[in-house]
Amino acid sequence: MNDTITRLFLPCLLCLSWPAHAASRPNIIVMMSDDMGWSDLGCYGGEIETPHLDALAKNGVRFTQFYNTARCCPTRAALLTGLYPHQAGIGHMMNDRDLDGYRGDLNRKCVTIAEALKPAGYRNYMVGKWHVTKKIAPDGEAEKHNWPLQRGFDRFYGTIHGGGSFFDPNTLTRDNDFISPYADPQYRPKEFYYTDAINDQAARFVSDHARNHRDKPFFMYVAYTAAHWPMHAKAADIAKYKGRYDAGYDAIRAARVAKMKQLGLIDARWQTAPQKGGAWSEVADREFEIRCMEVYAAMVDCMDQGIGRLVAELKRTGQFDNTLILFLQDNGGCAEGMGRNAKNPAPRHRAAQPSLPPLAADYLQPDMIPKQTRDGYPMRQGYGVLPGAADTYHGYGEAWANVSNTPFREYKHWVHEGGISTPLIAHWPRGIPRARRNKLEPQPAHLIDLMATCVDIAGATYPKQFNGVPTQPMEGVSLTPAFAGKPLNRSQPIFFEHEGNRAVRDGQWKLVAKGPAGPWELYDMAADRTEMNNLAAQQPERARAMVAQWEAWAKRAEVLPWIWNPPYGEKAAPETPAKKGKKKAKR
Repeated sequence: MNDTITRLFLPCLLCLSWPAHAASRPNIIVMMSDDMGWSDLGCYGGEIETPHLDALAKNGVRFTQFYNTARCCPTRAALLTGLYPHQAGIGHMMNDRDLDGYRGDLNRKCVTIAEALKPAGYRNYMVGKWHVTKKIAPDGEAEKHNWPLQRGFDRFYGTIHGGGSFFDPNTLTRDNDFISPYADPQYRPKEFYYTDAINDQAARFVSDHARNHRDKPFFMYVAYTAAHWPMHAKAADIAKYKGRYDAGYDAIRAARVAKMKQLGLIDARWQTAPQKGGAWSEVADREFEIRCMEVYAAMVDCMDQGIGRLVAELKRTGQFDNTLILFLQDNGGCAEGMGRNAKNPAPRHRAAQPSLPPLAADYLQPDMIPKQTRDGYPMRQGYGVLPGAADTYHGYGEAWANVSNTPFREYKHWVHEGGISTPLIAHWPRGIPRARRNKLEPQPAHLIDLMATCVDIAGATYPKQFNGVPTQPMEGVSLTPAFAGKPLNRSQPIFFEHEGNRAVRDGQWKLVAKGPAGPWELYDMAADRTEMNNLAAQQPERARAMVAQWEAWAKRAEVLPWIWNPPYGEKAAPETPAKKGKKKAKR
């Protein structure tokens, strides 16, 4: 076994091989990163070193038009349930807006992949960020009804909340109990770093499963917080990228575009969306901006290193060949200005000595943004405060998010391509034909398809009711035909709504709008996936037909009534553009 895993975990784990009789049904691992852009991975055009993910891509299939929901918690709801997030009760964030589509909690009309696979004999493991319940600090066991173990998982290690420090995460949990990373008898690294903890625990679950449950297949959901803010990374990983980003935004974007064209990921006809977030020539503090991206790259690099350890453990236990590994991202790069706009910026560098009392090892850190580090340094924020260490808390900013989303428009929150496009790497030696390895799969697909895929390859039956409650049917289709290069035969378009941003993808056409009152835009995705040439005025009939499709879906999927502002209002039924035009004509 990997020496690092052996050293970190107690008790010592036995070295056993996976038996042949368990090979009929594959294991399934779904890995998802956080707040990363479409072009960050090496195998999708980026300069960040991701050799382990690149190897999975080289020996698997890369989807080029896979979609998420543009935000972390709705994406997790859709991934887990095979439904659009509103149908699962999480149309926005983790607060109750008094509408069934916006409860901020997984509802009982949905089942998770773990709940669907358990009757088929699967063991289920979850590691990392949960973020599909508002009960992050429950008062009693009853309020943990939407925690992982209560939604079909047999083991869990991770955080219930959606964000926090990588060196001292809040709501860190093993199974059903909060734990401190500094008083955990089962995991004692020299330096606690959450991405490492996620990967090390995933490897431990693989080892434990081979040792204790060799007669069963497993499903494992690994949800990283990398590379979500704060920009936290280990010093050695940051040093690896020293100088890598000195040339600035435009140079990095241009290099990515060239590499993506070489890889066949983008069409030479597509324009690259304009640079946003400021010009490199006008940057006030280049050292700070460069450091932000160096830390971001280090976070992604560390995640990939840990994926390498997880893959090594699958190989050591003989489970690699019959494990379907899927890697994707929860939304596009994040343009939020976290930590950059502090009114009174803190010192650029850490003080020589801590100014606060240290925290006890068993202290449960309660805040998304800690007030101090464990050893007594106060948190520092503000433009110019060099990020990376535990006493800093920043995002990498709009301009670098624009680089991450190359060549697309917009970011996390929006449903233009920069907000919803994600890599999807599928690797499965026994299930993906050899002739399909290192191929690109252009068929549009969505998170809702992952439930259908898992149910399909596991030989499971999606329940019509669960615990006496009728369930909503799956919305997606199985991706297994695409693994073999065959059509998905999707009968319905793919739909989106987040914060009033709306879209529908129907074949080569996409209709999209920004905000509740923004006008609809129409794009031919074959000729213009970067959404630079709006055809709505030229093809009004197509646009109207797609608006009608979206509105019919929005009513059915509990998007409407919604919590946003006009044109639809909070409780009102939607109006088509034609009806609005008639009303205006009468005035």
